[in-house]
Amino acid sequence: MDIVEGTLEHDLPYYAFGAGEALVVLRWFTPDHANPTGLERRSELKALEDLGRSFRVYAVNRAPHMPAGTTMADIANDHADAIRKQFGEAVFVLGMSSGGSLALQLAVDHPDVVRKLVIAGSAYTLSEKTRAVQRDYTEAVAAGKRGAHLQAPVTVDSKLEQALLVPVLWLTDPFLRPEDPQDMLHFAQAEDSFDVGDRLGDISMPTLVIGGDRDLAYSTELFRATAEGIPGAELIIYPKAGHIGTFTNKRYVDDVTTFLQGKTVQK
Repeated sequence: MDIVEGTLEHDLPYYAFGAGEALVVLRWFTPDHANPTGLERRSELKALEDLGRSFRVYAVNRAPHMPAGTTMADIANDHADAIRKQFGEAVFVLGMSSGGSLALQLAVDHPDVVRKLVIAGSAYTLSEKTRAVQRDYTEAVAAGKRGAHLQAPVTVDSKLEQALLVPVLWLTDPFLRPEDPQDMLHFAQAEDSFDVGDRLGDISMPTLVIGGDRDLAYSTELFRATAEGIPGAELIIYPKAGHIGTFTNKRYVDDVTTFLQGKTVQK
């Protein structure tokens, strides 16, 4: 695959591949505000590469050196500027997990840059469990402590699985450390207060919400409430799919492509 890397306006890192109409993918929560490498890139491309058959995919991350006090609206402002300068027109936008929070903020604040919207594994606000886990994890790492094990409650469901996973994550934590933990801390703080529930009715572009019924980070009720709040939005819930399982589901790429191309999505 021919991958091009660079930065957009406001120093937003991106990598691009594929051919067709532009599809801006707002990436999930990342430890570093940079383009992915190694295992992280392979994992992400597994969810995205087939989209390159139909679209020119631009996978965009948040800018490095994010200052304290940054809000989701601030981040959306930067992305809107970057889209206007790079493309000069509205584009397809796919927000994955935390990228979905940003995509929704972008849609309510800057509808002129979003042609069609897909929200995958995300909702109009964080669940209380995810908010607490994300806060504890990022604060621990920013303080120089081990924190990977704190993500177990949104990784596996049963208490036994969590008990087995915690020591593994604790041991691997030093290998997962970000170069600048302040970036993910400040983004997590921005997402902590993110809630556009009372503005969903302002979203005017065609929208698709996708979630898994076994997602531990977001509930089916949150997915449903997000879709029901957006006029005319479509909703797909994958059975037996967890958070990451949503993006690796065998239907995922076809559902995103079908919707963006204006065809009828299978429910």
